[in-house]
Formats: sequence, structure tokens, C-alpha cells
Amino acid sequence: MSAVRILLCDDHAVVRAGLLALLGSAPGIEVVGEAGSGEEAVAMAAKLKPDVVLMDLQLGPGLDGVEATRRIASAEVRVLVLTTYDTDADVTRAIGAGATGYLLKAERPEELFAAIHAAAQGRAALSAPVARRAASAASAPALTDRERDILGQLAYGLGNREIARALFISEATVKTHLGRVYAKLGVDTRAGAVAVAKERRLLP
Repeated sequence: MSAVRILLCDDHAVVRAGLLALLGSAPGIEVVGEAGSGEEAVAMAAKLKPDVVLMDLQLGPGLDGVEATRRIASAEVRVLVLTTYDTDADVTRAIGAGATGYLLKAERPEELFAAIHAAAQGRAALSAPVARRAASAASAPALTDRERDILGQLAYGLGNREIARALFISEATVKTHLGRVYAKLGVDTRAGAVAVAKERRLLP
């Protein structure tokens, strides 16, 4: 089986040097190029046609990792994000741009090697914390904007009357929406609704 051809993209030369040394010891992996910016990564990916691009998200001025990922992935080259950032927004933007996987730099080398091989085969490769967030988001119930508004007010500890005043709706309407929220979250108390909403990241 031929080695997986890798292009590194990170704006820190020291990080690239460390990855070069690490990947150089990995069986079945060959680094064919390194880029220090998003623009450079896009150009080199088009020229070298690597199997996988290891992409950092924060790349200094110019194209960020997400936009570089979008351009590279559109040319049918796999992109595996390797970064220190794991916020919901970062993960969502990267995956939405076409990244095959999302790995954190804190992972063990064996995890990185396995993720590279998985990405080369088109299989999703996610760090455990990222995978848990993705699973939580996927299982989150679909709440309407109004239901989310009311949940937010609940989190502030407001009662039905205060919520009605804050949202310019009737108290009866608040009760109706609360009933739907309870049903969707599988709870029957205000405290339970807030707890589940926080756990599933339904609150801003």
C-alpha cells in the first residue's frame, strides 16, 4: 500500500518542524510539502495533489484555515484540521467548509496517525471532545426561536409574568410555549429545563 501523502499548513515554523519530525517517524505517511499561510496551502494543494492536508485554523493575515479548507476541499483533496481551538463555532465552520476531520493538537501521536489514514480514506476523524459535541448537537431537540427566547428568560430566573412582560406576549402564551419546551426536553420543571438546556448547549 502506498504511503499517505501529506501537506502541512501551519503559520508557526516551529510547529511545522515538530510535525515534520513526528510524521517522519510514522509508517505509511509521507510529507510532500509544508505551507505557512492559507494562500500557500491552496496553491501547493493544487500543485502537489496530496492525499490529506493537515490544516491549522488560525493562520495570521490573509486566508484563514476555514476558507483555505473550503477552497482545497472543493478540489476534492481531503482536509484534516489540526488545531488547538475546539469551540462549537470553530468545529461547525470547519466541517461546514468540507473538512473530513477535526483533531486537537493535544492528541497522542497514535491518534494523529490513525486520523490521517482515516481522512485519506474519506472517513470522518474527530477528537473525542469534538465528537461528543457533535453527538450532543445532533441529539439536541429542535426548538423554535420563541421557545429559545423563553428558555433564555428561564435561565435568568424570571417567572411567567416577568417573561410575558419581557417578550411582550401574554402569560397564557408563555405557559403554552413552556409546555412544549418541557415536552421536547423531557422534563417537567423549570430547573430541569434549564439544566438540560445548558447540558445540550441550547442556551446562548
